[in-house]
Amino acid sequence: MNSAPRNPLAGTAYESATLRGVRCVRLSVLTDETTSPERQREADDKVAAELNIDFGSGDALREAVDLDVSASTFGPFDRPELGGWLARPDEYDALVWWRFDRAIRSMAHMHELAKWAREHRKMLVFAEGIGGGKLVFDFRNPMDPMAEFQMMMLAFAAQVESQSIKDRVTGAMAAIRRMPLRWRGGGRPPYGYMPAPMPAETGGIGWTLVPDPDAVKVIERIVRELLEGTTVSAIAAGLNADIIPSPRDHWAVKMKREKGGKTGGVKGLKKDRFLWSPAVITRMLRNETLLGWKMHKGHPVRDAEGNPVMATTQPIMTREEFDRIGAVLDSRSVDNKERTDTDALLLRVIHCDSCGGRMYLSKPTRKGASVSNFYKCNSHARGDQCALPANIKAEWADDHVEAEFLRVVGPVQTTHVVETPGYDPEPELRATVAEFEEHQRQEGRQKSKHAARAWQERADALDNRIATLEAAEKVEPQRIITNTGRTFADEWAEKDTAGRRAMLIEAGVRLDVRRGVRGGWRKLDTRRVDFTMSGELDPAAEALAGEVSALESVVRGDSPTEGASMRLVEPATVAEPVRELVAA
Repeated sequence: MNSAPRNPLAGTAYESATLRGVRCVRLSVLTDETTSPERQREADDKVAAELNIDFGSGDALREAVDLDVSASTFGPFDRPELGGWLARPDEYDALVWWRFDRAIRSMAHMHELAKWAREHRKMLVFAEGIGGGKLVFDFRNPMDPMAEFQMMMLAFAAQVESQSIKDRVTGAMAAIRRMPLRWRGGGRPPYGYMPAPMPAETGGIGWTLVPDPDAVKVIERIVRELLEGTTVSAIAAGLNADIIPSPRDHWAVKMKREKGGKTGGVKGLKKDRFLWSPAVITRMLRNETLLGWKMHKGHPVRDAEGNPVMATTQPIMTREEFDRIGAVLDSRSVDNKERTDTDALLLRVIHCDSCGGRMYLSKPTRKGASVSNFYKCNSHARGDQCALPANIKAEWADDHVEAEFLRVVGPVQTTHVVETPGYDPEPELRATVAEFEEHQRQEGRQKSKHAARAWQERADALDNRIATLEAAEKVEPQRIITNTGRTFADEWAEKDTAGRRAMLIEAGVRLDVRRGVRGGWRKLDTRRVDFTMSGELDPAAEALAGEVSALESVVRGDSPTEGASMRLVEPATVAEPVRELVAA
């Protein structure tokens, strides 16, 4: 007796010895074991054997595997693998899924898929349908409307189920959000943290967040470099050069997935990896998740007393450290771009005396030994008109500033500064007041009693938190300064052009240049330039300031010529080349 599976299409006009099929696998969450790719493949293979459908093998295997892809979000034609097969309908006869929800979750997606199957005369197969039996929708007969009608009814049920699941998940997430220390599980956690089982001493149910050692090391590096004076742009460039995964790629690496993916901009644009940028770093350092707070739609989740609900017992930063970093970012929020694409030593240092605008390095296009780079007034690029635009040979200006800078502060020792952060409730107070004011704008818009009560509860909670912060006392920070044993001259000798430029800018160096007169000058006419310095300097520089005038009167080989001027403005404490964030 022949026990081979019977082809249900036997005896019909559509009977075929073997149908070419595509095995379709989809998974919304990679960690979901109940709908694993292996289980789906097993079910697809079983129903394919019953229907005499062949998926091929080896390099000729016909399979569409879309992992970590939501059917509610991405229709069949938008999925990476399945969309590719749907674009090549001549290569197969049937598509096989495990269950209906592996293919579609909405009537709109069903309509697109059914229309495509009817136009291309394909068979759609589901290994497990309603009641556990297989479902076969044969669109190869364009005159038979029953397949499309049946799919319509099932798609409606799938859409209702999808919405019901979404509502249940949304409600559960809202409840978990208000639970102290409870992490919702699934999805990407805030950068710097990773999920861990809830300890028994804090309930033992569900998940919580703990510091991620790998990410914390990166955050410590960023903070250290930021407080040492490195610009955010330079920090980002360094992280990318060292191939350190950005926050978006970091979790992909943790979960052993491929880095990169689609961007939120141009449809279909995909990156191999996401890079660090100044915006990414700034957004990360200003996010209160570093304080261990739960955040929702950019706002802290608060309890009935208005206190932020904590997501972890081990915050990465204290409030004092978080505010200190915020203050550093605020101080650099204007005009803080670091140029790495120029060899101009005096960028942001040299200015036109006539209009006060910056001068920029200009490189002549013609070649020759007598052709030199020069700085020129760039007022026209700003839309201004300078009455007496200046320009000066770059070599002369660079040498003059270097000589004057090292003459004044070269012998001064650099310092190592350790700060013990204080506490200022004002930043959180301002943020909470702003949140309260935004909340107050919604007053009276609630239509139900429940919504009105919820609105009032949040208003009372914010009011309580504001009162608590108003009563908190400010604690001043402390600074411990020690000499490094190195001088500014030592630092200057070891740095490249970008590093030297940063030293000049940090020290507040400014060179004002007046327009020159016609003549065969072979060296700098120092009567054209004013060198000033207004930044913070080492306390030793203040002691040296009294000697500056005496030094200028001494005739020596590198002294400025008659008419040159140099003044030290407000000599104070040293710039802080190295600073440390004190651990909590």
